[in-house]
Amino acid sequence: MKQPHILCDANDVGKYVILPGDPQRVVRAAAYLEDCQEVAFNREFRTIKGYYKGVAVTITSTGIGGPSTAIAVEELIDCGAKYFIRIGSGGAIQWNIEIGDLIIATAAVREDGASKMYVLENYPAVADIQLTYRILETCSRLKYKNHCGIIRSHDSFYIDNEEEIMAFWNSKKVIASDMETATLFTLAQLRGVHAASILNNVVKYEGNVKDGINDYVENEAAAAEGEKREILLALETIYSLHHNS
Repeated sequence: MKQPHILCDANDVGKYVILPGDPQRVVRAAAYLEDCQEVAFNREFRTIKGYYKGVAVTITSTGIGGPSTAIAVEELIDCGAKYFIRIGSGGAIQWNIEIGDLIIATAAVREDGASKMYVLENYPAVADIQLTYRILETCSRLKYKNHCGIIRSHDSFYIDNEEEIMAFWNSKKVIASDMETATLFTLAQLRGVHAASILNNVVKYEGNVKDGINDYVENEAAAAEGEKREILLALETIYSLHHNS
């Protein structure tokens, strides 16, 4: 049976799933696959499947934020997916993180609303240890610059006290912000699947959010290179996981 939002069934989705937010990033990631085909494109949910070095990979966009991420992940799990690697964009909360640097999340502060619909906020949103360790190993092999640590997931860029919030989390050594990871980690823990998150930094700490995002949309060189690296890191991790698990 086709799922109601992603419009996929068990024949369309494999064990390994990469989760961009942007439907266009699905297309850019699919350029690295062989024998790929678009399975479905409904609302923010675009799915392409193919093979990376002989390993079946599914790529599905989640859209922006926790609610649509939860819908995508729930329906992908119902289709048989077991391993999820988010490849998203993030904003730095520490000064030493440059545009295009990769951020590998070990856990996420749950400032989103979607994860709280599942479980109280004192339940931790943590990455799958083995999958994240595999990502770090692969990142080292590929010699990609990265920052590993706790991030935060939130629901809006445009709140009145954004600077205060960012300064608070900076002081607590949280390294970056996104809008989806906390939901993904919480849901994966509850459903017994494996999840990790790789972010491409597109905004420097205390930089202008709109300027950073606009530069990213216009393929500013460092951010574009960061996206390429997070895609290849996810694919190489899946290849390594498949052949060494």
